[in-house]
Amino acid sequence: MADQPTFLGAFPDTRLRRNRRDAWSRELVAENRLRASDLIWTVFVREGLGEIEPVVSMPGVDRVSVDVLAERAAEAHALGIPAIAVFPKTPQELKNADGDEALNSDNLVCQAVRAVKAAVPGLGVVCDVALDPYTSHGQDGLIRDGYVVNDETVHVLCRQAINQAEAGCDVIAPSDMMDGRIGAIRTTLDEAGYEHVRLMAYSAKYASVFYGPFRDAVGSDGNLGGGDKRTYQMDPGNTDEALREVAFDIDEGADMVMIKPGMPYLDILRRVKETFGLPTYVYQVSGEYAMLKAAGERGWLDGDGALMEALLCFKRAGADGILTYWAMEAAKRLKAGQ
Repeated sequence: MADQPTFLGAFPDTRLRRNRRDAWSRELVAENRLRASDLIWTVFVREGLGEIEPVVSMPGVDRVSVDVLAERAAEAHALGIPAIAVFPKTPQELKNADGDEALNSDNLVCQAVRAVKAAVPGLGVVCDVALDPYTSHGQDGLIRDGYVVNDETVHVLCRQAINQAEAGCDVIAPSDMMDGRIGAIRTTLDEAGYEHVRLMAYSAKYASVFYGPFRDAVGSDGNLGGGDKRTYQMDPGNTDEALREVAFDIDEGADMVMIKPGMPYLDILRRVKETFGLPTYVYQVSGEYAMLKAAGERGWLDGDGALMEALLCFKRAGADGILTYWAMEAAKRLKAGQ
């Protein structure tokens, strides 16, 4: 038998695969880890009692009544999820051009906040500040002469923020993208004695097509019709502008900033975190969630695995926390060591 060839010195001394050989060594060298405490569970609330209504465009996601939400919130807290973000499906008959239902102290969001804080006092509650769930036209602000006006909208948003703070909201999260709204809301909250309420600014929110299933879930898609939000949400092609938006929000008093959407904007997330070092969050939006779940249901990929991978990638890119519809399932998998 011929001598076997020797390759002494032909291979490198450093072999990165050594540390990948076993599960325990992979754990030792892991650079980023996903934890349940990184997650904010985004939820939809609807009218009624004992109601659980599936969102067709978001497999596995439900609109639930306030009593059901309180029960599920307790489960989320037990799994180690630190906070939930509440979005309402406002009945169509309560919507009007100026979104007045946003100022109703007994609207769905305020009911949900009170119920969750009563049931699970240690769970944080994040409330969206914007008018689109309440307007008959589906825009985030007031329309005057065919244009979404800025300053008049900000005045209403300040009142909406106070309404939610009075209900017990812990974090006000303005998602409207009006200029100057963070400073105005911060001043309004402080003057009303709510200086402890935090502000999580949707600082870099893009005019994205990935929001479609969300609009279906809150019932604003039909109201918006063929309209869009490009006069106030950001152009997907812009990056430097995102840094300017974040800088303004920080100067105006934001405690935390957010990038939205998530996966298509990991570069924005990284730039924002590296530039400012402020607590930085990312929203895994409805379209991202829906496409991974749908592909999983069709057997095109491991949907659950893809969602877990996406969440970890947000951490790797610099996110301190992630808003996701999949928080409960992710927390269960993490608890099981999956």
